[in-house]
Amino acid sequence: MVLYGVAALALCMLVGMLIGDVLGVAVGVDANVGGVGFAMILLVVATDRLRKRGLFPKPTEQGVLFWSALYIPIVIAMASTQNVAEAIGGGPMAAIAGLGALAAGAALVPVIARIGGQSEPLPAMTEEEKQEA
Repeated sequence: MVLYGVAALALCMLVGMLIGDVLGVAVGVDANVGGVGFAMILLVVATDRLRKRGLFPKPTEQGVLFWSALYIPIVIAMASTQNVAEAIGGGPMAAIAGLGALAAGAALVPVIARIGGQSEPLPAMTEEEKQEA
């Protein structure tokens, strides 16, 4: 079952990279545009829908959680391969795009925070759960 979680992650990654490549071709850039981001959005949406339908068992979730623990170091490694100095030196568009994304993200925080309502707090962890953690 853990393997199914890893397979879901791999499938989302492949589809996300494909979307990023197609988007890169559409905007005339010889690069993948946001493939990893699309993959993570797909993974969040897919796992949420499966969880709501009761089709996402705990062992499958463990497969996704395993790789999510490695996600930040992988993204840092991927970002380090990009030549930021070259992009900024090529013109102000990179800085404008980065600042625009930052402003949009900051502006959307209150909007996203209002989605949904107050929920019940999680129950306290049992001794068995504490030992597993």
